[in-house]
Amino acid sequence: MTLIVGLGNPTDKYKNNRHNIGFMVIDKLVDDHNATNITKAPFKGALYKSKDLLLLKPFTYMNLSGESVSAVDAYYKPDQIIVIHDELDVSFGVIRFKNGGSHGGHNGLRSIDAHIGADYDRLRLGISRPEFKGDVTKHVLNDFSKEQQPCLKIVIEKACEIVLDLTSSDVKSIQQKHASKKSYCDTE
Repeated sequence: MTLIVGLGNPTDKYKNNRHNIGFMVIDKLVDDHNATNITKAPFKGALYKSKDLLLLKPFTYMNLSGESVSAVDAYYKPDQIIVIHDELDVSFGVIRFKNGGSHGGHNGLRSIDAHIGADYDRLRLGISRPEFKGDVTKHVLNDFSKEQQPCLKIVIEKACEIVLDLTSSDVKSIQQKHASKKSYCDTE
Protein backbone atom coordinates (compact mmCIF):
# COMPACT_ATOMS: atom_id res chain seq x y z
CA MET A 1 0.00 0.00 0.00
CA THR A 2 1.19 3.54 -0.81
CA LEU A 3 0.38 6.65 1.21
CA ILE A 4 0.28 9.77 -0.96
CA VAL A 5 0.27 12.98 1.06
CA GLY A 6 -0.53 16.39 -0.40
CA LEU A 7 0.61 19.28 1.77
CA GLY A 8 -1.47 22.39 2.31
CA ASN A 9 -3.59 24.29 4.78
CA PRO A 10 -7.26 23.54 5.52
CA THR A 11 -10.21 25.92 5.11
CA ASP A 12 -11.42 27.85 2.10
CA LYS A 13 -9.19 30.80 3.03
CA TYR A 14 -6.15 28.87 1.74
CA LYS A 15 -7.80 26.72 -0.94
CA ASN A 16 -6.13 28.31 -3.98
CA ASN A 17 -2.84 29.36 -2.36
CA ARG A 18 0.48 28.31 -3.85
CA HIS A 19 1.21 26.50 -0.57
CA ASN A 20 -1.84 24.28 -1.24
CA ILE A 21 -0.72 22.77 -4.54
CA GLY A 22 -0.29 19.42 -2.77
CA PHE A 23 -3.96 19.49 -1.71
CA MET A 24 -4.93 20.31 -5.31
CA VAL A 25 -3.16 17.18 -6.59
CA ILE A 26 -4.81 15.00 -3.94
CA ASP A 27 -8.24 16.43 -4.83
CA LYS A 28 -7.68 15.45 -8.49
CA LEU A 29 -6.48 11.96 -7.55
CA VAL A 30 -9.54 11.47 -5.31
CA ASP A 31 -11.85 12.50 -8.17
CA ASP A 32 -10.00 10.54 -10.87
CA HIS A 33 -9.97 7.32 -8.81
CA ASN A 34 -13.39 7.61 -7.13
CA ALA A 35 -11.60 7.25 -3.82
CA THR A 36 -13.65 6.48 -0.71
CA ASN A 37 -13.46 8.80 2.28
CA ILE A 38 -12.12 6.82 5.27
CA THR A 39 -11.36 9.82 7.49
CA LYS A 40 -11.16 9.20 11.24
CA ALA A 41 -10.42 11.80 13.94
CA PRO A 42 -7.01 10.35 14.95
CA PHE A 43 -5.72 10.92 11.40
CA LYS A 44 -6.02 14.72 11.76
CA GLY A 45 -6.82 15.09 8.09
CA ALA A 46 -8.96 13.93 5.19
CA LEU A 47 -8.02 10.37 4.21
CA TYR A 48 -9.25 8.55 1.11
CA LYS A 49 -8.67 5.04 -0.20
CA SER A 50 -8.66 3.66 -3.74
CA LYS A 51 -7.36 0.12 -4.22
CA ASP A 52 -3.77 0.17 -2.87
CA LEU A 53 -3.62 3.96 -2.51
CA LEU A 54 -4.20 6.05 0.58
CA LEU A 55 -4.62 9.76 -0.23
CA LEU A 56 -4.10 12.19 2.66
CA LYS A 57 -4.67 15.92 3.12
CA PRO A 58 -3.41 16.81 6.63
CA PHE A 59 -5.68 19.29 8.40
CA THR A 60 -3.05 20.21 11.01
CA TYR A 61 -1.91 23.21 8.97
CA MET A 62 1.37 23.04 7.10
CA ASN A 63 3.73 23.42 10.05
CA LEU A 64 2.28 20.38 11.86
CA SER A 65 1.78 18.05 8.86
CA GLY A 66 3.91 15.36 10.49
CA GLU A 67 1.26 14.74 13.16
CA SER A 68 -1.25 13.62 10.53
CA VAL A 69 1.26 11.69 8.41
CA SER A 70 2.63 9.80 11.43
CA ALA A 71 -0.89 8.87 12.62
CA VAL A 72 -1.80 7.36 9.24
CA ASP A 73 1.64 5.74 8.91
CA ALA A 74 1.33 4.10 12.34
CA TYR A 75 -2.18 2.79 11.62
CA TYR A 76 -1.75 1.51 8.02
CA LYS A 77 2.02 0.91 7.88
CA PRO A 78 2.28 1.69 4.13
CA ASP A 79 5.13 0.26 2.06
CA GLN A 80 5.78 3.65 0.50
CA ILE A 81 5.10 7.28 1.37
CA ILE A 82 5.07 10.02 -1.27
CA VAL A 83 4.73 13.65 -0.22
CA ILE A 84 3.59 16.28 -2.74
CA HIS A 85 4.56 19.84 -1.87
CA ASP A 86 5.25 23.32 -3.19
CA GLU A 87 8.89 24.18 -3.88
CA LEU A 88 10.16 27.77 -3.86
CA ASP A 89 13.52 26.86 -5.38
CA VAL A 90 11.95 25.39 -8.52
CA SER A 91 10.40 27.53 -11.25
CA PHE A 92 6.63 27.49 -11.66
CA GLY A 93 5.59 24.73 -14.04
CA VAL A 94 8.61 22.53 -13.27
CA ILE A 95 8.22 19.25 -11.36
CA ARG A 96 11.08 17.53 -9.58
CA PHE A 97 11.16 14.41 -7.44
CA LYS A 98 13.57 12.65 -5.16
CA ASN A 99 13.83 10.25 -2.26
CA GLY A 100 14.89 11.58 1.11
CA GLY A 101 17.07 14.59 1.65
CA SER A 102 16.73 17.68 3.76
CA HIS A 103 13.55 19.65 4.28
CA GLY A 104 15.22 22.69 2.70
CA GLY A 105 13.43 25.05 5.06
CA HIS A 106 9.96 23.77 4.13
CA ASN A 107 8.04 23.65 7.42
CA GLY A 108 5.68 20.89 6.30
CA LEU A 109 8.61 18.63 5.41
CA ARG A 110 10.42 19.62 8.60
CA SER A 111 7.41 18.42 10.61
CA ILE A 112 7.16 15.15 8.69
CA ASP A 113 10.90 14.53 9.09
CA ALA A 114 10.57 15.07 12.85
CA HIS A 115 7.74 12.51 13.09
CA ILE A 116 8.71 9.73 10.65
CA GLY A 117 12.23 10.53 9.42
CA ALA A 118 13.29 11.77 5.99
CA ASP A 119 13.21 8.50 4.01
CA TYR A 120 10.18 9.08 1.80
CA ASP A 121 9.63 10.11 -1.81
CA ARG A 122 8.96 13.76 -2.60
CA LEU A 123 7.19 15.29 -5.55
CA ARG A 124 8.33 18.92 -5.64
CA LEU A 125 6.06 21.28 -7.56
CA GLY A 126 7.70 24.56 -8.47
CA ILE A 127 6.05 27.80 -7.40
CA SER A 128 9.13 30.05 -7.94
CA ARG A 129 10.76 32.21 -5.32
CA PRO A 130 9.61 35.83 -4.95
CA GLU A 131 12.09 38.57 -5.84
CA PHE A 132 12.57 39.65 -2.21
CA LYS A 133 13.30 37.16 0.58
CA GLY A 134 10.97 39.02 2.95
CA ASP A 135 8.02 38.26 0.63
CA VAL A 136 8.19 34.44 0.97
CA THR A 137 5.29 34.05 3.41
CA LYS A 138 3.08 36.41 1.39
CA HIS A 139 4.06 34.58 -1.81
CA VAL A 140 3.21 31.06 -0.63
CA LEU A 141 -0.05 32.21 1.01
CA ASN A 142 -1.26 34.06 -2.09
CA ASP A 143 -3.37 32.44 -4.79
CA PHE A 144 -2.01 31.50 -8.17
CA SER A 145 -2.69 34.33 -10.60
CA LYS A 146 -5.35 34.19 -13.31
CA GLU A 147 -2.54 33.98 -15.87
CA GLN A 148 -1.06 30.95 -14.08
CA GLN A 149 -4.32 28.95 -14.02
CA PRO A 150 -3.88 27.18 -17.41
CA CYS A 151 -0.35 26.13 -16.44
CA LEU A 152 -1.49 25.10 -12.96
CA LYS A 153 -4.02 22.71 -14.49
CA ILE A 154 -1.27 21.10 -16.61
CA VAL A 155 1.06 20.80 -13.60
CA ILE A 156 -1.63 19.13 -11.49
CA GLU A 157 -2.45 16.62 -14.25
CA LYS A 158 1.25 15.85 -14.82
CA ALA A 159 1.85 15.53 -11.06
CA CYS A 160 -0.95 12.94 -10.86
CA GLU A 161 0.67 10.96 -13.67
CA ILE A 162 4.13 11.09 -12.07
CA VAL A 163 2.94 10.20 -8.58
CA LEU A 164 1.10 7.15 -9.90
CA ASP A 165 4.26 6.12 -11.78
CA LEU A 166 6.19 6.47 -8.51
CA THR A 167 3.88 3.91 -6.90
CA SER A 168 5.00 1.24 -9.33
CA SER A 169 8.63 2.11 -10.03
CA ASP A 170 11.69 3.56 -8.34
CA VAL A 171 12.61 7.25 -8.35
CA LYS A 172 15.59 6.76 -10.70
CA SER A 173 13.41 5.09 -13.36
CA ILE A 174 10.80 7.81 -13.06
CA GLN A 175 13.49 10.49 -13.31
CA GLN A 176 14.60 9.01 -16.63
CA LYS A 177 11.01 9.02 -17.88
CA HIS A 178 9.86 12.41 -16.60
CA ALA A 179 12.94 14.46 -15.68
CA SER A 180 12.98 17.87 -17.27
CA LYS A 181 14.28 21.24 -16.15
CA LYS A 182 11.82 22.79 -18.56
CA SER A 183 8.44 23.95 -17.40
CA TYR A 184 5.49 21.83 -18.46
CA CYS A 185 3.90 25.12 -19.41
CA ASP A 186 6.48 26.22 -21.96
CA THR A 187 4.83 26.29 -25.34
CA GLU A 188 8.04 26.30 -27.40
